[in-house]
Amino acid sequence: MKSILLSSLLSFALLLGCAPSEQEIFDKAMDIHERVITLDTHVDINVNNFTEETNYTQRLDTQVDLIKMEEGGLNVAWLIVYTGQDTLTEEGYADAYENAISKFDAIHRLTEEIAPDQIELATTSEDVRRIVAEGKKVAMIGVENAYPVGEDLSRIEEFYNRGARYMSLTHNGHSQFGDSNTGERDGEWMHNGLSDLGREAIAEMNRVGIMIDISHPAKTTNMETMELSAAPVIASHSSARAVYDHSRNLSDEELLRLKENGGVVQTVAFRGYVDGEKHAAWQEASRTILEEEAEKLGFEMVGWGDIREMSDEEREEYMEMYRTAQDNAEPRIENEVNVNTPPVSVADFADHIDYMVDLIGIEHVGISSDFDGGGGVYNWMDASETFNVTHELVKRGYSEEEIAMLWSGNLLRVLDEVQAVADGM
Repeated sequence: MKSILLSSLLSFALLLGCAPSEQEIFDKAMDIHERVITLDTHVDINVNNFTEETNYTQRLDTQVDLIKMEEGGLNVAWLIVYTGQDTLTEEGYADAYENAISKFDAIHRLTEEIAPDQIELATTSEDVRRIVAEGKKVAMIGVENAYPVGEDLSRIEEFYNRGARYMSLTHNGHSQFGDSNTGERDGEWMHNGLSDLGREAIAEMNRVGIMIDISHPAKTTNMETMELSAAPVIASHSSARAVYDHSRNLSDEELLRLKENGGVVQTVAFRGYVDGEKHAAWQEASRTILEEEAEKLGFEMVGWGDIREMSDEEREEYMEMYRTAQDNAEPRIENEVNVNTPPVSVADFADHIDYMVDLIGIEHVGISSDFDGGGGVYNWMDASETFNVTHELVKRGYSEEEIAMLWSGNLLRVLDEVQAVADGM
């Protein structure tokens, strides 16, 4: 196993008195981080941040913007066309399609009108390498939930032409294409895997060259998908269920089938999926501190249901007080909670990477954040801290070649192979 081998090598190095210092490891990580192409396959967006007045050229209250990408050395961000699951009706499909198009348009607005000198849309691996070499940031597009396709499979090619290069057949809730991982939570199923329309969608995605994303569907859906797909698949933001048991993580059986398929799993830095119990303990301890600071301000915290019932003026006043309480609580959380009840960290995240590398090989593992969609772990809480992931990997003994594969090489390989399958069709 890789972890055992690294431990043995470290012990041998210590016996020889030649173990690298912390500074040497840091410097090596910095050099590697500057040379490799860093690529994050899952960043959610809000169309309100893609206007002339408010956009990613500014330091926004988001985990990702161009300033943070530059600070952290993040080269490529897959911006997500996300649509929540709703009714399987013509009206539902129409609303979902409108939502999806608004997000496609927002991404094109950023790359073509707002900041074309700073960020460019890529649809191929060659695009990615060219744009990075030109010193610009790269945007790519993934579709989270095929629900907006409705029952019109021609929209798959439309989404491809709009720049989408991966799409998941479901999100949190069963879709017209297949069952979601949420069936495991509530015990309710619709298709027992893929629907007939889902099987047709897989063939169409293979034909046009869109990578199939298996992060959100149920295990039954995923296993059937990998059996049917003529091209490798990806899990755009999932971790290892054997490390932490959550329905959004992939089982060993799924991971081994993904290896056979030639795909890649993009390990996700989502605290509840990395170690949900550890995160819950940290949340509870942090909440106590926050409530204490709110009480000092004479401010009573309430639930989101109560907040939704407030008038706009009341809500604005409440959120201003809440942010003040948060600011006051932050140093106490850092010095009290984080010491005694540590948060889920980059090290915990890297444990999932290690496990999956050991199980299926480094050629099939990558990295994702789920930023602005709930993602982030301590020391990688936004794009400005991206270097810390590389630093952790260097500390664990990964080589520059391996780190390059994890950050982008494996995902770009699958992108190329999926397009080759499409070209062959």
